[in-house]
Amino acid sequence: MLEFRHVHKSYATPQGPLNVLTDVSLSLTAGESLALMGESGSGKSTLLHLAAGLDLPDSGEVRVNGQRLNTLDEPGRARMRRETLGLVFQQFHLVASLNVADNLRLQARLAGCEDPAWSARLMERLGLSGREDHYPEQLSGGQQQRLAIGRALAPRPALLLADEPTGNLDEATAETVLDLLLSLVAESGSSLLMVTHSPSVAAPLDHQMLLRRGQLLDATDNTAVQGRPTCA
Repeated sequence: MLEFRHVHKSYATPQGPLNVLTDVSLSLTAGESLALMGESGSGKSTLLHLAAGLDLPDSGEVRVNGQRLNTLDEPGRARMRRETLGLVFQQFHLVASLNVADNLRLQARLAGCEDPAWSARLMERLGLSGREDHYPEQLSGGQQQRLAIGRALAPRPALLLADEPTGNLDEATAETVLDLLLSLVAESGSSLLMVTHSPSVAAPLDHQMLLRRGQLLDATDNTAVQGRPTCA
């Protein structure tokens, strides 16, 4: 479902190239979940952007559902994101002018695969039944993040990418939202790549990896795994 093969990524700075990812290889199969941990600046967001086709590697390959992303132009990568990926961020990024029901259905409509029965099921599971006509500003932070998760899963994406999805929530709400996220991911059949700084958030996922100074490590023993696939 997601594969990195010997990926290198750097950015130009006045002091010269800044290496962000060095020979990163990983493989995430259908239905699996992977937590990617690391300190600020370790390359987590860069890796997530590469997985979403929002950026391209300097060398190596990134494949999503078998498609090599650097063979696609920007419209092709945008279509891939629309039809294959779900995205959840630390910030909710809900559309303020749309009510709860329309925010939930937005991604599925853009992907051309809205399933009214699944949307109704999501609304119930998200605990938002009866609030369909409310607007984001009328919801709590936890409700807004649940809605953002439902929007991402409404098209039943093959791969869900989540960037610190509980980072803006208090501990109790974060635990509830995480449990719901993992339950709905399993129900939808999606694979999950989640960036988090929290070992407790990472623990329920199938696999845990650590990025340190651009290198991918096994989170259980800190041994380098770059240059070979993992999680397959």
